[in-house]
Amino acid sequence: MSMRRIAVLSTLVVLSCWLAVPSFADSQARIVRLSQVDGDVQIDRNTGQGYEKAFLNLPITQGTRLRTGQDARAEIEFEDGSTLRMIPGTTVEFAELARRDSGARASSLELQGGTAYLNFKADKQEEFTLAFGQDRLALTRSAHLRIEVKDSSATVAVFNGDVEVASASGRVKVEKKHSATFSLAGSEPYTLANNLEPDPFDEWDQQQDKYHQQYSASNSFSPYAYGVSDLSYYGSFYNIPGYGMMWQPYLVGAGWDPFMNGAWMWYPGSGYAWVSAYPWGWTPYRYGSWTFLPAYGWFWQPGSTWAGWNTGPRITNAPQTFSAPRPPATPGRTLLVNRVAPAGPTRVIQNRAEIRSDSAGLGVARGSVRNLGKISQQMERTSSAGGAGMHAPPAASAVRLPPASSRVSSSSPRGGAPARSSAPASMASPRMSGGSVSSAPSSHGGTHR
Repeated sequence: MSMRRIAVLSTLVVLSCWLAVPSFADSQARIVRLSQVDGDVQIDRNTGQGYEKAFLNLPITQGTRLRTGQDARAEIEFEDGSTLRMIPGTTVEFAELARRDSGARASSLELQGGTAYLNFKADKQEEFTLAFGQDRLALTRSAHLRIEVKDSSATVAVFNGDVEVASASGRVKVEKKHSATFSLAGSEPYTLANNLEPDPFDEWDQQQDKYHQQYSASNSFSPYAYGVSDLSYYGSFYNIPGYGMMWQPYLVGAGWDPFMNGAWMWYPGSGYAWVSAYPWGWTPYRYGSWTFLPAYGWFWQPGSTWAGWNTGPRITNAPQTFSAPRPPATPGRTLLVNRVAPAGPTRVIQNRAEIRSDSAGLGVARGSVRNLGKISQQMERTSSAGGAGMHAPPAASAVRLPPASSRVSSSSPRGGAPARSSAPASMASPRMSGGSVSSAPSSHGGTHR
């Protein structure tokens, strides 16, 4: 038996064990995405270990609590593209993330302190409630709002849409461009205002919305909206003869594979889930498959069916040197995987007919290739005035891939687009615009915690 055949069989055995782990889709449980982590963000995954360091692409499940430290921010993406954003000093509990027998998604969140921005995108099969103190609001229509919880009061400010708050004083309707302040103890009547007091983080919230709107509009390959904008920004689709539509990130070096940086995270009742460290690393690791094409490297292909989200994608045509990622044998541990590719030039497939530059204005760099061993280096998202052309997947016609030797080198996504700071001007600070990785002892090794 050839060495290649042995390697392929070994990979299939490992993957069969991997996918045998119970997936989140096997029950009524749901997962949503921690889509941005800036600064000291901590997460309590309801494992009994309390708060720990949070990092990009962690699955958020029912019972999870998330809090942001000083000068920290976080964003959570839901399946339908709704987002919750947390500014410094904010704590949110995800009391319920479930799916009803009817198929409807149920989300119940509690804002325990601080300020959060919610951009809710109405869905007929969505139950979304947000509680603060003794009050709560149930959303049934699209709305964009900000909620600030202080020691004794909470203020709901509505940017778009309208919401109804169930308070101790009865039901209160808050319309667009209006705000309402409630006593957390319920001892005083609420007050309505026909204006919105600005907040320093309003600009950041608007920047994030602009990013998602621009880069998720071309979604034609996924029934879910979360993670789509990052795929559109950080990579491109190609119609490859014999394979169909396949996606590849812009920054791919010689010897790179999709599992070089990430972590195995344990979730009670669901087993281990692979968490990618790449800023685009949500959708390609929840379904579909990764395929290796000689001379062109690794490509991700959307799944042919959308029955559920596995803990890992299929891997096909892997080269002999590839080591499939292996979860820890002991439940409850965390394994950080942090490897480097063999030395070689960074190569990027760029088809001029498909890849448009962001010279018109909006250049966004979200997240980073993180060193999970240190979880310290990150690439900021920045924004400048104006907009840019949409980066959509190519048309159905086949794309001729250029020879590997003619690939264009690049040091940033979107054809060299400038980074944008995700912090408002009042708190922006110089940070590294790129990430680096360090080698691990073995090809699939890492650090246990």
